[in-house]
Amino acid sequence: MRRPVAVAGAVVALVMAMVMSSGCTGPEEGPRKGAGARGAGSVASAGVFEAPPRVPSGAALPGWSHSLGFARDGSGFALLVGCVGAADAPESGFCRQQVAVRDAGADEWVVRLSPLPEIPASQGVSADLLTLGPGRALIEDGGGDRPERTWFTRDGGRAWSPVDRRTAGVVREIPDGAALTTACASPVGGSPDGCVRERLAVVDPRDGRRRVLAGAPALGPHPVPAGQPEPDGSWWVSGTDPVSGLAAVAFSRDAGRGWTVSRLPSPTDRPVRRVAVAVGPDAVYAAEMGELAGGEPVKNPMRALHRSGDGGRTWQRVWTTGPVAEPRSLVGLPVPGPGDRVEIPGESSGHASVDGGRTFARLDDGTHHVRRTPLGLLREGARCQYALTSDGVRWTEFRLACGEGAG
Repeated sequence: MRRPVAVAGAVVALVMAMVMSSGCTGPEEGPRKGAGARGAGSVASAGVFEAPPRVPSGAALPGWSHSLGFARDGSGFALLVGCVGAADAPESGFCRQQVAVRDAGADEWVVRLSPLPEIPASQGVSADLLTLGPGRALIEDGGGDRPERTWFTRDGGRAWSPVDRRTAGVVREIPDGAALTTACASPVGGSPDGCVRERLAVVDPRDGRRRVLAGAPALGPHPVPAGQPEPDGSWWVSGTDPVSGLAAVAFSRDAGRGWTVSRLPSPTDRPVRRVAVAVGPDAVYAAEMGELAGGEPVKNPMRALHRSGDGGRTWQRVWTTGPVAEPRSLVGLPVPGPGDRVEIPGESSGHASVDGGRTFARLDDGTHHVRRTPLGLLREGARCQYALTSDGVRWTEFRLACGEGAG
């Protein structure tokens, strides 16, 4: 069950992040300081690891944005939250929830109505948006004391239709544009908090319904899928090896019809939270997330980093986190670059390696959350600032919803 995000707290966090940030540097930036990067001439220039696509900014959009997503054609969606009222009396204000949409090839983002209601500023935001291909998206709202509701659009947010949240049938492959997720198998239809066993499911871009994926890999009772495919088309799921109980991953290169499972050389036999996998131009990296041994506790602890040179069939543990040496946390996904480059966005700072993750240098531009989209890795930093990369080196920066109020 999703926890509501307090609007006031989110705004404070965004403002603090903006103060800590050095700001946007333009539509495109080179390798960041401290990364020890090679020149752009060494980056693969063809295929999926090419220069990042350009995305227009929408700085004048009202309020602040979240749940930004893209389709492969460059179209995209984001939720906008604009609040009106006195900062010292949030109970007197309200927040309007709208949708920012970029149609394929468009030079600007536009604001369209959403099915989400206006909410008191003190209530908090509980909605999420999931992009499901060109012009298609799903909004899920509710949780806690509020009823759970879901809406689907297939026309770029011009019209929204209610969707039944219950799982509907079985699919044998992951449809193009779908998102990979889980559904409760025991008890059937149970909430995430009370689910004993989960199974893989897809959010179908044809109608927004959840459907069980037939040929799922055996990775324990709570598999954790990556929601989007990697640039080579592979889908990834992490969990536990059913024989040893150790951390394991599985990948599919045929849209989920068949899976290859491989065990990670974990430094511990303690349960793994999840494994964050990122496919780069020359290697695959798998960050093993879980509690650390010794040292100060950190958010999003990363206890080991593994590297594969054969697409994920075999792995070498290149970094084992200790009580002091950084990186000790990971926010989102590793950022693989060409050759032996990899960056780890952490809680207090990012860290970069030029030897495949064996040693790291601290980056001096702070931390970011990184996640996969069909256009590349998306970096979310200070308020309203985003960046995309396809090769882990070149980034296209853009801004969304840098204004205030509901507009």
